[in-house]
Amino acid sequence: MAPHPVIQAIIDFSAGAIGGTACVLSGQPFDTTKVKMQTFPTMYRGFIHCFTSTFRQVGLRGLYKGSSPALIANISENAVLFLSYGLCQDAIRFVSRMDKGAGLSDIQKASAGSLASIFSSMAICPTELVKCRLQAMHEMEASGRIASGQRSTVWAVVKTVLKTDGPLGFYQGLTSTMVREIPGYFCFFGAYEMCRSKFAQHMGTDKDSIGVLPLMFSGGFGGACLWLIVYPIDCVKSRIQVYSLAGRQEGFMKTFKGIIRSEGFTALYSGLTPTMIRTFPANGALFLAYEVSRKFMMKTAGE
Repeated sequence: MAPHPVIQAIIDFSAGAIGGTACVLSGQPFDTTKVKMQTFPTMYRGFIHCFTSTFRQVGLRGLYKGSSPALIANISENAVLFLSYGLCQDAIRFVSRMDKGAGLSDIQKASAGSLASIFSSMAICPTELVKCRLQAMHEMEASGRIASGQRSTVWAVVKTVLKTDGPLGFYQGLTSTMVREIPGYFCFFGAYEMCRSKFAQHMGTDKDSIGVLPLMFSGGFGGACLWLIVYPIDCVKSRIQVYSLAGRQEGFMKTFKGIIRSEGFTALYSGLTPTMIRTFPANGALFLAYEVSRKFMMKTAGE
């Protein structure tokens, strides 16, 4: 028997939060490297140089810089995303005049994921801004964009944003976040569901019984498709959020054109290597934690 809609919403929200936690713990060092390379592409020769330089300068803690806001960002984003994903699937069924609880095609699930990302963008933008600024603080000081010796704590960054831009300052980069999330999550959920379908077809079983490794691979494949499509948009978003710390208030198109004009198109793909390395363990862990915890809670609620 299906749980009550409110119970179902709580299950989806909780499973998304658990998945978000697993995603951050497994992928944060790669995310830190990505943000540093996106915002200061000329400072590092490549992924290995950036990774080892950061480790030498500030140790393992440096690679986990911004973990607190990253955890808050991922927990809130994925909790809202998977809650909205369930509700948006119901909306797709309603629009398609399907019975409640009827199975959706992979394309319909991808559309539900894309729709859900609008809500998750609102949740992730403020925390991602704080995370990106913390991750690139060392480079901002080294390049002379901000005065050295600034306290690099979550609360210090939050106070700076509130003092200089007010509460709306946390939503710098919201347009580029939405531009990134809507097509990105169509590809993310579409590729994930399609990959699970192919595994189920090949193994002669249903999608919920494909096992841990195929499930994690499907999550990683979904993440890889998302980043390949939206990476240049994410690069622009990181620049807007980090450079606004130095008082530069520029919009999406102006920043986008500025990067291409001064650094070339390839600068939009700075940091892609750590992102692609990160996507399989991080998104594999995300979906494994989400599916396992959701299944457990559904079973418990049905008893």
